[in-house]
Amino acid sequence: MSPDVSTYTQIEVFKENMKFSAAHFTVFSATERERLHGHNFSVYAMIEAPVGDNGMCFSYVELKARLRRLCDELDEYLVLPAHSPYLSVIDEGDEYRVEFNGETMRFLSADTRLLPIRNSTVEEYSRYILQRVLDDDAFIEASGIRRIEIRVSSGPGQRGSASWVQP
Repeated sequence: MSPDVSTYTQIEVFKENMKFSAAHFTVFSATERERLHGHNFSVYAMIEAPVGDNGMCFSYVELKARLRRLCDELDEYLVLPAHSPYLSVIDEGDEYRVEFNGETMRFLSADTRLLPIRNSTVEEYSRYILQRVLDDDAFIEASGIRRIEIRVSSGPGQRGSASWVQP
């Protein structure tokens, strides 16, 4: 029996080393934020793609390596949102000056990742990682991927997800 190449399947990837530790604070409003703290974040990916003649959707090696690299880029950094409606983040060379509700906070640039997100939340981290995966058009196209979901967890029972479906 030959496989039906029009059949799609879901591949789930969540390895122990697909994680990052990061400091952050969530901003709730123009006047309220959390204190600076950290989490051990876990990353999960679900990919929906056709099963090829070889019985596989694609090589998981490439996807796992990409997700590990993304986790490594965030590991042991303070994450700041570049697009927050409530924070002002000013790059002063060796440090970032962050202004919020009359407070000024300073963080060493070498210890900080300024991301194109609106808030330092699992929802935004999952959207950011999804976008970075989608930036690899060649992998998406070559694998016939039609759906991707990325989940980021900050601990048991608490996670955010972002998904993309091929138009």
